[in-house]
Amino acid sequence: MTQHSLQGRSESEVSWFQRRGFLQAAAGWTAMGGFAAAQAQSRSNIVELVGDATLNGSRLRAQQAVQTGDEIVTGPGSSLIFVVGSSAFHVRQNSRITVERGATLNAVSVLRMITGAVVSVWGKGTSRQIITPTMTAGIRGTGVYTEIFANQDNRSYFCNCYGTVEMAAGNDKTVSRSSYHQAFWGEVQPKEGRMLTPAKAINHTDEELEYLAKLVDQQTAWQILGKKGVKDGKGYMEEKEGQMHPAEMLGR
Repeated sequence: MTQHSLQGRSESEVSWFQRRGFLQAAAGWTAMGGFAAAQAQSRSNIVELVGDATLNGSRLRAQQAVQTGDEIVTGPGSSLIFVVGSSAFHVRQNSRITVERGATLNAVSVLRMITGAVVSVWGKGTSRQIITPTMTAGIRGTGVYTEIFANQDNRSYFCNCYGTVEMAAGNDKTVSRSSYHQAFWGEVQPKEGRMLTPAKAINHTDEELEYLAKLVDQQTAWQILGKKGVKDGKGYMEEKEGQMHPAEMLGR
């Protein structure tokens, strides 16, 4: 497994893709035709549910479907993996999110995060956002990791694992173009005058993105390129020729 830096998360949380239950569920999901087939057959779009979660205030059961407009809350030790349209989501424990409706019932326009952490892969499209207490990310076709640190006054962390993302925090704005993990903090208070600051890759792995991408018949940028890039000792790209480091971007 790719090495990574953990901050307040357990090893098991970032190695969920190794669980036998998930591997069986993912294989079944793919074999049965993915989201389109699930929709046509009125089956659930939940790939795996571990532990307790609620959907719009009521206990979530694996045979139910997550729809745009729903609020999801996961409990301690719980996780939820589901697919809506061309996007796949892994909601980690102790998270509270709302999946807001886009142009159609099966298009997510906004992933609004109140607490917790979500790994997500998004098919190509426009007018989609992830909103946290301290930042907004306008996403196109991309794979990202988002986490809210409640013990840091809801300071938000966002990694553009691959793709193009329009980042905003306070009055700070930047466009992130990444093929291999470009991360940011959305600060609660300005740091050296900035609300959007560069970060290291933490609490998520290449493999998580690869498995979510597979659920929606996609590949990550590094899979398409057939490489994983320059490693900085934690399994993530620090600098690569032709790609700006976040510190350089924000210094412009």
